[in-house]
Amino acid sequence: MSERPLPAPTVRVRVPAKVNLFLAVRGPRPDGMHDIVSVMHTIGIHDVVSVRFEGPRVACYHPAARRMLDVTIEHDAGIDVPRDASNLAVRAARALADALVRRGPATDDHDRVRAEPGAPVTRIELAKRIPVGAGMAGGSADAAATLVALNELWDAQLSRAEMRSVAAEVGADVPFCVGGGTALATGTGTATAQVLCRSALHWAVGISDQPLSTAEVYRMWDRVAAPSAVEPDAVLQALRAQDTEALGAALHNDLEQAAFRLRPQLRDAKESLLDAGALGAVMSGSGPTVLGVAGDPQHARRLAAAVAHRFDRVEVARSPAGGPEIISGS
Repeated sequence: MSERPLPAPTVRVRVPAKVNLFLAVRGPRPDGMHDIVSVMHTIGIHDVVSVRFEGPRVACYHPAARRMLDVTIEHDAGIDVPRDASNLAVRAARALADALVRRGPATDDHDRVRAEPGAPVTRIELAKRIPVGAGMAGGSADAAATLVALNELWDAQLSRAEMRSVAAEVGADVPFCVGGGTALATGTGTATAQVLCRSALHWAVGISDQPLSTAEVYRMWDRVAAPSAVEPDAVLQALRAQDTEALGAALHNDLEQAAFRLRPQLRDAKESLLDAGALGAVMSGSGPTVLGVAGDPQHARRLAAAVAHRFDRVEVARSPAGGPEIISGS
């Protein structure tokens, strides 16, 4: 049997953050999760995930022959990032390995897929710019990038649709992050349909170094809020029509009510963006990130300067930002 060339020893993938242009909570489910309707949207604040082999490289494509996982974290995220199985990137790598084991080896030589002593280690490195615990799906984005990177490194040859199926086992936002762009999400967020976004949008993104727990925000929502019947039609129409002013007026997040109870200063931070001239402002996900939409890049920079004192960091970003992108494979 002829051998294919070995995969590249290092693969780097750049992945954007996610924001919610619309988020309505329909109510709790029997399993403790919540049904939502959300318009998810990638934005140009990126992490870079790098994966590589360490140790001897063998002509074997099945991750059953890869001892996993040693994670090295480099980050600019304000807080520590976990290095164990609570890190979604690690969880994604294990989910991909499990999926490929279920699918079967990529060659007919079953002896070559045994995890033998001395088999190469797969190392994952995260260079983080997306803030942690900020409602921007930083962990989910890293998980999605890990799937794309390991699919290349391991020569697993999964399609994006197959990777989204694996992603659904990892976390609610991960399937969206595999594809990126703009999507309407329903259920727990794993069911997504792509949405047309015709033009570039410009944002001032206010970031806090003090994360908010998604679980804590939802627990507060259960206490103080009721299921929402608000629909995303106005946001979707504004995106189709390239109407930034209409989009600003339609931005909506049901979780603001709960997050503002937990952290009242977020309400003031959102108001500061509006007072500075944002066309609209909204908290992303479960917070605490708050973003204001601008008419153009110069407007976004003026907004960022005006509200810099309200946040630990303010980024100027463009959207939509696509999905995970392989930026090097050697």
